[in-house]
Amino acid sequence: MEKITIAIDGFSSTGKSTVAKQLAKELGYVYVDTGAMYRAVTLFAMRKSYIDDDGFDKEGLVNDLSQIRLRFVFNPEAGFAEMYLNDENVEKEIRQMEVSRFVSQVAAVPQVREILVAQQQEMGREKGIVMDGRDIGTVVFPDAELKIFMTASAEERAQRRFKELQERGEEVTYAAVLENVQQRDELDTTRKDSPLVKAEDAIEIDNSHLTLAGQFEKILELYEGTKK
Repeated sequence: MEKITIAIDGFSSTGKSTVAKQLAKELGYVYVDTGAMYRAVTLFAMRKSYIDDDGFDKEGLVNDLSQIRLRFVFNPEAGFAEMYLNDENVEKEIRQMEVSRFVSQVAAVPQVREILVAQQQEMGREKGIVMDGRDIGTVVFPDAELKIFMTASAEERAQRRFKELQERGEEVTYAAVLENVQQRDELDTTRKDSPLVKAEDAIEIDNSHLTLAGQFEKILELYEGTKK
């Protein structure tokens, strides 16, 4: 069966990565979490003190982009590929709330997006890929055969993220997580370069009240529909 490109975009904490991993595994496709790439660059910027609560030295980060090497390494125990930054496994660290606070600002830098989009397009050159992010169906793969746009209420997304962080042992409050979700929505949808928007030919799925199983079955049906 001829392989296709599947682009899954949407707001933060809508479960894009979860369903994308499921779909890739079911179809035997490659899965790429573009959010992990932007998070890794953010972690790099934080470690180099280019970004913190006092400001953002964009020029410093841009000048240092050549020092960033990103790659995904499959972890057979976890069942998915983990993010490596300069040969260091940073999968757990990039998921922390501290990184979430700054990732939208870093992702808005045109030079960062230019470099990462080029890498993402190269990854999907042979098709047979499921990629999730903010601009996959609009910028990275505008010709993708299947485009999904996922959304849910900010309150529901914050509750999911809050539960996830608690399970990891992070000390956070629901109010802080909700504020972060709302701030990221604002930054993602209003940035000048590749803002988060629904592609005209994308199928929107509001999963505020969908179970993970229901969501997966719905998207799998959409995939099957592309084969008819």
